[in-house]
Amino acid sequence: MPHAGYIYSGPVAAHAYRLLQKRQFRRVILVGPSHRVGFAGVSVNLQSGYETPLGIVPVDQKLARKILNASPHTKWLRKVHASEHSLEIQLPFLQTVLQNFEIIPIIMGQQDPDTCSNLWKTIVQVLANAEDTLLIASSDLSHFHSYNQARALDQTFIDHVRAFDPQGLARDLRLRKCEACGGGPVITILFAARNLGANRTVILNYANSGDVTGNHRSVVGYLSAAVIRSSDTGPRPK
Repeated sequence: MPHAGYIYSGPVAAHAYRLLQKRQFRRVILVGPSHRVGFAGVSVNLQSGYETPLGIVPVDQKLARKILNASPHTKWLRKVHASEHSLEIQLPFLQTVLQNFEIIPIIMGQQDPDTCSNLWKTIVQVLANAEDTLLIASSDLSHFHSYNQARALDQTFIDHVRAFDPQGLARDLRLRKCEACGGGPVITILFAARNLGANRTVILNYANSGDVTGNHRSVVGYLSAAVIRSSDTGPRPK
């Protein structure tokens, strides 16, 4: 899911959230990047909930604490979550399409291969029942390139997601052949989903801010995609 302002990335995100209608998930693990606070490792929020105009979204503190205790690289840093929008912006969407769910908010301070590996293995380890758990990675794509440059960079990212290729995505992010502020969260969720039984990805929608504003000089890219099992009922891939 993207996490820019709703006017810019909301329509792209909506293509993914509409898939959740008439589905039931008891918990949602949200993984996003830290935009304002630099720190080592990963922070899991243990606060009781998040309040939006649609009500309070409770945190699954029991599972959050399991994730926290499962790895020495994971901690709870309250200040990291205090002003971080990458997860909060997902909540009204979730409140619209799901009922009676809890969240586990996870922010990555580092997005290096070791941090991604430690986190996805921890998620897989603590999920006793993956069937009732939704995994969401929050990320925008390239930032502040011209419209055509952005589309070229973002296509590389999209190709790796379509191919279910987190290793190749990590390599090309490192080589700057593509960009994403939440590349680490995407890589983490792709690996976790694969190890929990997913075997296919579906590209749902792509756009950039230039498609909304008409300003093509400096844009930000947005992607929505689904990671599923081939036996699941889902959209046809693009």
